[in-house]
Amino acid sequence: MDPRTSNKNSSWRQWIPALGWLRGYDRSWLRGDLIAGLTLAAYLLPAGLGDASLANLPPQAGLYACLFSGLVFWIFCSSRHTAISVTSAISLLVGASLAEIAGGDATRFGALAAGTALLVALIAFAAWAVRAGAIVNFISESVMVGFKCGVALYLASTQLPKLFGIHGAHGDFWENSGHFIKHLGDTNTAALGIGLAALGALVIGKVVLPNKPIALFVVIGGIIASSVLGLDAKGVKLLGEVPQGLPEIGLPQVYWSDFNALLPLAFACFLLAAVETAAIGRTFAAKHGGRLDANQEFLALAASNLTAGLGRGFPVSGGMSQSLVNEGSGARTPLSGAFSAIFILIVILFLSEQLSALPQPVLAAVVLMAVVGLFQADALRHLWQASRPDFVVAMASLIGVLGSGLLRGVMIGAIISLVQLMHRTSHPHVAVLGRIPGTRRFSDIDRHPDNEPIPGALIVRPESSLIYFNCDNICDTILARVHAEEIKPALVVLDLSAAPYVDLQSAHTLAGMADELRSLGVRLHVVEARSGVRDRLNSKGLEERIGRVNRFVTVADALETFLSRVKPV
Repeated sequence: MDPRTSNKNSSWRQWIPALGWLRGYDRSWLRGDLIAGLTLAAYLLPAGLGDASLANLPPQAGLYACLFSGLVFWIFCSSRHTAISVTSAISLLVGASLAEIAGGDATRFGALAAGTALLVALIAFAAWAVRAGAIVNFISESVMVGFKCGVALYLASTQLPKLFGIHGAHGDFWENSGHFIKHLGDTNTAALGIGLAALGALVIGKVVLPNKPIALFVVIGGIIASSVLGLDAKGVKLLGEVPQGLPEIGLPQVYWSDFNALLPLAFACFLLAAVETAAIGRTFAAKHGGRLDANQEFLALAASNLTAGLGRGFPVSGGMSQSLVNEGSGARTPLSGAFSAIFILIVILFLSEQLSALPQPVLAAVVLMAVVGLFQADALRHLWQASRPDFVVAMASLIGVLGSGLLRGVMIGAIISLVQLMHRTSHPHVAVLGRIPGTRRFSDIDRHPDNEPIPGALIVRPESSLIYFNCDNICDTILARVHAEEIKPALVVLDLSAAPYVDLQSAHTLAGMADELRSLGVRLHVVEARSGVRDRLNSKGLEERIGRVNRFVTVADALETFLSRVKPV
C-alpha cells in the first residue's frame, strides 16, 4: 500500500474513531448494543420532554435534540459508553437566558435556542482545532459541585409549582420559592395526586430497578391515567400537541446581531458540556481501561450540536445518568447511541401524538428526580471536612447561581476557578529542608520534624517553576525565613530540583535576592537545577551575581564544602 494512502487512512481514523473500531466490530456485541440502545431511548424520551420544558421550548425540541445529536455523536466520540443528550443544567441555562432576547416570541425563542446550539458547535470545533482539551481542567471540581447544587435548587423551584398545579413564576430561585410558598393555597389536588404518585413510582423504581427506564413506564402510566380519569377536565395541565414527523432541516431564522448576544450563553453551555462530557469519559476510561481523548470529545460535541441546531433542537452534552444507563444496559460500543437515535426517530414519526395527553405534574416528577443526581450533598460535606477553601468556592458558586442566575453562575464559577488557580500558582510552597538522619538526603523539615537542621545554613526548595508572577513571593518567603532565624545563617542553599522552568524575570529576581543576601553577609548557592534552568542562570550578567550553577553539585556537596570552610556556630 502507498504510504501516503496509509497515512491518510490513519488520519481519518484519528478524526473519526468509528472508522477504526467498526473494522474490528464483533457480531456478538450487536445484541448488547441493541438492547442498550432501546433502553437508552426509553430513558431519553421522558428526559427530552422534561428538559425541553426547562428550556421553555415545545416538547418536540427535546426529542429533536436527542435524535439528531445521537445520529452523529457515536461516529466522533472516543468514549465507548458516553451518551449524548439534553441535560437539566444546560436546558435551564437556555430557558433562563433567552427569555429577554426573544421578547416573548415563542417562534423566535426556538430559533435562538437552535442558533445557540450552532454557536456551541462552532466554539467546540475551534477548541478541537487548537487542541484545547486542557481547558476542561480550568473548571475545578469544587466549582462544579457548587454549580450543580445551585442548579438542583433552582430546578426544584421551577418544577414544584407544576407538581402542585400552581402557576409558576419566572424569576430567580428566591422569587420562584417565594411565589410557590405564597400560592400553596391554590394547589390543585388532582394535579398533586397524580404528581406524587408518579414521583413515588420513580423513587421506588430507582431503588428496586436501578438503571432501568422506569421514567418511560411512568410517562405511559400518566398518559393512560389522563385519559381514564379525565384529568384535563379537573384542571390538570397536559403536555399539549407534539407534532408528528421531522422538522424542516436547515439554519434557524436568526440575525447576525443575535450571535453577539448569544455568545456568552453559548460559551457557558460549551464549558458545561466540555466539563461534563470529559468527566463522564474519564469515569468510564478508569473503569474499563483505555484513555480518553478530550480533544476528540470536542469534535464529537461540535458535530452533535451542529446537527441538533440544524434539526431545531438546542445545545446538548454528554449526560452522566444517561451514560450510566447505557453502560448498565450492556452497551459494548458507541453504536448503542445510533440505535437509540433510530428508536427515537420511530417514536417521532409514528407515536408522538400519543404524548400530548401527558400530565404536566408527571413530567415535573420526572424532572425532579434529576435533582437527586445534581444535588451532591455528600460532596459538599466532603469539601467541608477535607478543604474549607474548596468548600467556600463551592458555596460561592452555589450562591452565585441562586442569586445571579444560571448564566452568571457559570461565569462566576469559571472566574473563581481561574482566581483559585492564580492564587495557588502565585503562592507555591517553599520547603525548608533538613538532613534525613543517617543519610545524605534532605526533605521538608516541617513535615518531618526529626530531620536534622544544618547549623549556619538554611536549605530551601521552591516546589514549582519560578515565573514572573510567583518569584517575588518565593524570594520574600526565603528572605523572611532568613530574618526569622535566631542565628543568622552564613549560607542559603537554594535547591531548584522541583523547579522545571525559570523565566528571565525570575532569574533577575533571584539575582536581586542574592545581592540582598550578600549585603546581609549571607551567601547564596544554587544547586540541582535542570539543564534549561542552569542555562538561564549561567547567562551573561547573572552568573557574576548568582554564582555559577554546576550540574555535578548536590545539596549534600554544597553543605560539605561549606562545613569544611566555616566552623559551625
